[in-house]
Amino acid sequence: MAVGSLLTEEDLDALRQFDTCMISNAIETFDARLRNTGFADASIRCMFKDAPPMVGYAATARLRSGEPPMVGGTFRDRADFWNSILEIPAPRILVLEDMDEPPGRGAFVGDMHAAILKALGCIGYLTNGAVRELPALRTMGIQLFAGSVAVSHAYAHIFDVGAKVKVGGMEVRPGELLHGDRHGVLTVPAQIAARIPGAAAELQRAERKVIDFCRSSAFSVAKLGEIMKVAR
Repeated sequence: MAVGSLLTEEDLDALRQFDTCMISNAIETFDARLRNTGFADASIRCMFKDAPPMVGYAATARLRSGEPPMVGGTFRDRADFWNSILEIPAPRILVLEDMDEPPGRGAFVGDMHAAILKALGCIGYLTNGAVRELPALRTMGIQLFAGSVAVSHAYAHIFDVGAKVKVGGMEVRPGELLHGDRHGVLTVPAQIAARIPGAAAELQRAERKVIDFCRSSAFSVAKLGEIMKVAR
């Protein structure tokens, strides 16, 4: 999402009222993209399933953790990386593509880096790699979506700051709006983002009519077809 097309806090809060499945359904009504794109696959797990929906803008980079540096014993954090996160509008979500094969040898985000992210206005973290120290991150209020959990940071280090990345088969560009909950994560097309809550509410009402009919004594297959037509 371009900086010039930011949503208002009211718009963001409206998106938080719906789960990611309903947001996905609403996006489909606009024919803004193919229905098999724009969301992370089942390799990405939500770590805190009881948390409310997460909505924010993506700060991106790539990550490796499997190999030591050529000089010295560890990699140092990069100030340009932290500053690049601040260039993204708040609320922010850090998205790191783990380039190791397989990903997740080490976890970049644990309690210390989560505290830094929180101070930088981040509400969540998304990676195809690993995370660790989950209780501390839950306490901080940082939502996590990751491919695995690891015990060590290994040789975790950042590169390609601000690149277009791919996590769980989903492409993410810097500044792109993300919506995530226990079901997974998706990107929200900028051109329709403000209209999605209205579409989601309409779909929710239509689905409720079908569900209520199925639970009623008036249910029949013949009438179901009529109700489904109206719902669509």
